[in-house]
Amino acid sequence: MSLRQTNIDTMRNGLFDVLVVGAGINGAVSSAALAGRGASVALIDRGDFGGFTSQESSNLVWGGFKYLENYELPLVFGLCRSRNRLMKAYPDNVKEIGFLASLGTTAPYAPWFAGLGATAYWGIGQFGTKRPKVYSPDKVETAEPVIKTDDIRGAIEYYDAYLVDNDSRFVFSFVRSAIEAGASVANYVELVSAERDGDRWRARLRDVDSGEEFETSARVIVNAAGPFVDGLNEEWGLTTEHRIVYSKGIHLVVPRLTTTKHDRVLAFFDDTQRLFYVIPMGRRSVIGTTDTRIDTPFTEVDDDDRTFLLEQINARLDLEQPLTVDDVIAERSGVRPLVVKRGAGDQRDVDWTSLSRKHEIERDDDRSVVTVFGGKLTDCLNVGEEVCDEVEHLGVPLEHDLRNWYGEPATATRDEFFRQARLMKLDRLRSKPDTEPLSDRLWRRYGRRAFDMLEAIRADPRMGEDIMGSADYLRAELYNAAEHEMIVRLDDFMRRRSKIDLVVSDDAIASSPGLREVAEILFGDDAQRRLDEYFDA
Repeated sequence: MSLRQTNIDTMRNGLFDVLVVGAGINGAVSSAALAGRGASVALIDRGDFGGFTSQESSNLVWGGFKYLENYELPLVFGLCRSRNRLMKAYPDNVKEIGFLASLGTTAPYAPWFAGLGATAYWGIGQFGTKRPKVYSPDKVETAEPVIKTDDIRGAIEYYDAYLVDNDSRFVFSFVRSAIEAGASVANYVELVSAERDGDRWRARLRDVDSGEEFETSARVIVNAAGPFVDGLNEEWGLTTEHRIVYSKGIHLVVPRLTTTKHDRVLAFFDDTQRLFYVIPMGRRSVIGTTDTRIDTPFTEVDDDDRTFLLEQINARLDLEQPLTVDDVIAERSGVRPLVVKRGAGDQRDVDWTSLSRKHEIERDDDRSVVTVFGGKLTDCLNVGEEVCDEVEHLGVPLEHDLRNWYGEPATATRDEFFRQARLMKLDRLRSKPDTEPLSDRLWRRYGRRAFDMLEAIRADPRMGEDIMGSADYLRAELYNAAEHEMIVRLDDFMRRRSKIDLVVSDDAIASSPGLREVAEILFGDDAQRRLDEYFDA
């Protein structure tokens, strides 16, 4: 029986302390924190883990430098503190990176003034990163020759952090933590209805994949449905102080634009004086993001989005050939659920430029519901801890927080893995240029489970082979994913457990001789149906 089906069977007619609805970053981290402190937890999502808003981020872990414009000092301090905690807890997954911000004619600040802001940001961040620098145009050209310097006044470089792998995989690390702490979790399980019955909620759930419906119960519900939190609260008759408005952001993934000698984010002010970035993603670059007010959480990249971003980047980089739509390998489009006070008027009346990615958490004592509004990946540990506080107020006893529900394994465990990998000469299996050592990759992605892959490769050297050529995914990783990562559809693996869909073109994927084997390992006799489903989506 699969891990997912086992969890569904546990949920069926079960009674939990907490039912968490929504498995984006807020729901995943809340489940990990609650389960890690002894609560019985059920986590569901009508799609995949991290499969909506949380899969469309910039993969950045940052303190919100731009929020200094609106003097949101407490928010910046909190985000920087969270960034520092994540860098310390996930040293192989969350790494420091420089942001080189060019200050051209569209930039609202002179280099000296931006340098003062960067220094203040460094201090607010408790000096948790390298110190910032101010660059003259000549130094910018030396540091990043691809940047056009004929009309810039200079640049600043400040430091934040980024996810080496993709955002959804980071979300899944909290899902795994919740499972390891005893939580029952299942993707593609939809909340059909929920009614308060005495001291508990009775929820009717539906397995989206099979169509089966079943019931479960919980004392408390955590509404972590991201851009859909308001709709759920309305269904339950709850009145909240806050609500969500939507901002659309898009990214374009293109061939690497900057040197692979070192990773650095390039930042520019576009023609509307909003920041956009060129973010490294292995052998690719990610250009974005835009910021467009919309009325729905469902978005897609349109022609205007592509044209705008390509025009902006072509005007600021000295490329051999200007980027065109043909250079776009993949696209990302999602909404930021931004928090406003109720009574702030229609969404279109909101002062858009003043909204930040802060979060708010509300507790309804009468109905025993905790709602998480807004937020961002950087602030996830704070969200988990605050949700625990609110759930405790609702009468669910929790154990003392030992903070063992997040973070990478201990240094001694890491050292032992790399010792074994070195003795078996694991890194010699890979000879492709511009690729990281296999030992680094496996440890970062899997932690303790990477030991199982070493054993699999020792037993069968074929397990150490890449299964899809340029996708950089070992056969051993596929077997691990099939057993441990609750993959229901092929897109779950291609887009979220891995980032293959983001770095390999559709044509290359479709023509890959290894794709069928991927499907067969993941789905067995159901491989053809899942392949058809993937290409029809």
